[in-house]
Amino acid sequence: MSEMITADLVDLDLSAETKEAAARALAERMVAQGRVTDLEGFLADVAAREAQMPTGLDGGIGIPHCRSEHVTEPTLGFGRSARGIDFGAADGPADLIFLIAAPAGADDAHLTILSSLARQLMNTEFTSALRSVKDAAAAAALIRGDEAPAAAQAPAAAEAPAVAEEPATSAVSSEAAGEEADGRPFRIVAVTSCPTGIAHTYMAAESLENAGREAGVELVVETQGSAGFTRLDPAVITAADAVIFAHDVPVREKDRFAGKPTVDVGVKAGINRPAELIAEVRAKAERGEVTAPATGGTPVERAGESGEGYGTKLRKWLMSGVSYMVPFVAAGGLLIALGFAIGGYKIKSAPSVMDHFVWTQTDSWAALLFQIGAVAFGFLVPVLAGYIAYGMADRPGLVPGFVGGMIASTINAGFLGGLVAGLIAGGVVMGIQKVKIPPALRGIMPVVVIPLISSAIVGFLMFVVIGKPIASAQKGMTDWLNSLSGTNAILLGALLGVMMCFDLGGPVNKVAYTFATAGIAVSNPSDSAMKIMAAVMAAGMVPPLAMALATTVRGKLFTHTERENGKAAWVLGASFISEGAIPFAAADPLRVIPSSMVGGAITGALSMGFGATLRAPHGGIFVVPLIGNPFLYLLALVAGVCVTTALVVILKGMRKQNPEGSAKEAAEASVSARDSKQPVAA
Repeated sequence: MSEMITADLVDLDLSAETKEAAARALAERMVAQGRVTDLEGFLADVAAREAQMPTGLDGGIGIPHCRSEHVTEPTLGFGRSARGIDFGAADGPADLIFLIAAPAGADDAHLTILSSLARQLMNTEFTSALRSVKDAAAAAALIRGDEAPAAAQAPAAAEAPAVAEEPATSAVSSEAAGEEADGRPFRIVAVTSCPTGIAHTYMAAESLENAGREAGVELVVETQGSAGFTRLDPAVITAADAVIFAHDVPVREKDRFAGKPTVDVGVKAGINRPAELIAEVRAKAERGEVTAPATGGTPVERAGESGEGYGTKLRKWLMSGVSYMVPFVAAGGLLIALGFAIGGYKIKSAPSVMDHFVWTQTDSWAALLFQIGAVAFGFLVPVLAGYIAYGMADRPGLVPGFVGGMIASTINAGFLGGLVAGLIAGGVVMGIQKVKIPPALRGIMPVVVIPLISSAIVGFLMFVVIGKPIASAQKGMTDWLNSLSGTNAILLGALLGVMMCFDLGGPVNKVAYTFATAGIAVSNPSDSAMKIMAAVMAAGMVPPLAMALATTVRGKLFTHTERENGKAAWVLGASFISEGAIPFAAADPLRVIPSSMVGGAITGALSMGFGATLRAPHGGIFVVPLIGNPFLYLLALVAGVCVTTALVVILKGMRKQNPEGSAKEAAEASVSARDSKQPVAA
């Protein structure tokens, strides 16, 4: 790492108290060295990466990192904190902080060298030496590998890059504890990957390899990092007794590992508890539990990973079902709304277009759109239940999930019935998969035995045991919505508006959106349900439109990158894509998110108070002709956008300028002028 870190990039007395301040302090050193061109833009990229998953590691280490187009060359900054800084690690604050900055188009050689640092962090002698080093130059030399840790007899740090260059490495021991009955060691293949593919990927690989040596097993790791990956030899995979996936992005070519006992966890579990993972996958192999990973994975990859709390697992399972259901909601709802717009609300009573369709009559076309949309809506509950079960138990969960969801529709248990049916189906399949099966029967388990037994159990429970109570609860919720009026309706609109703007497309946002779409996912929704849908969509449009307006009226408060993102936010906001505000929230969450929540609450409350209705579940301003009371609806939207814009501008304007503010603004203006003809991607 001869050029990635110098003494100027080391701060042995880091005084920052928060992870944001620590990243800023180290990033300012990179700016001073000309390695980062836009401080605020780079910090926004770091914050966005941090929002995906905390970068704190057990052992007092924080490794904020990202790939950014504001980085001119691969750079590493190091800071040592006497008080410790919270980076989200389970064991407490971090005193060793490494800020890794990789260019958006970094070459493989540089990324390989950066990955060697990740492996060194698994060496306690290396981290101990960093805690005791006296001057910045010595710390930089130690990190580069120019000198070995004082306590080490072998130059471990210097050898690390050579280790990192191997894309697949193994840990083998001949200890009897790890041997199989035939005298060979137990064999495990593993895959590690993380969103950035620079640090956690290689740290998990190193940790698993070390644990494999201690356990006396043969363990080979495929690191799927930013520099690409070299596939494990198919013969190695075939000979393996078990598989460990430690990843936070989908495993590439996952079907290569199908048909083996598998442990599937997040990448940090591979770093923090590798011995447990090895023990767990060996136990699965002994019980004969064979997992066949789905080729494409679910939209919430690793749904229900080992080591997570039940609340986290449940959220991921439910989001799996919702993710697959939403396209049906959007397609069906828009088709039904268009049918109403063309033919009026009487179109729901039109005869089947198979019996009566006249090419020259608009009513026939309206009936066609309505009836296609109604068919699409008929899939909502089965798809929701089927893919909740899929998120829990993979492909074997699909059949009982769809069966349970269809039963929920048949007995009028609705959306709640679909949720329960999916969870029951997934749980039943997971229970069946834990039963030890003779090898001769494993081939027919996923296609005959599991669908047969699980569908029978789920069907019995839904028809005989719990279906009727759930249907009653669904009816009670519908009646409650229909009874809302006056102050209660306005408060509900404000609450839904806050939820839509809280995490901008995250779980809370999806809960509010799903609540709204569930109300209109019937052929004849109530007036209250359509008011809720209108309020939710209007509030969801507020954050990106407000950020776009703020960058237009007070551009000096935003970086060049944010101003470019603001141009895209106009279109995203108008299309009801709340995620258009994420770059702004990631860079400045304490100002942007509360401001958005206030504006969203105002819009949601006004929309409900004005009595605006919406039959379409998506579309933004492009479905305004389908909205009841459209002018008042737009007024509610404009009010929320203006309030959020004003709050963001005021809060950002109150931010204290650092002494070097003028120089920074001048530098930014220079960058802005230079790049004015080349938009910067988010």
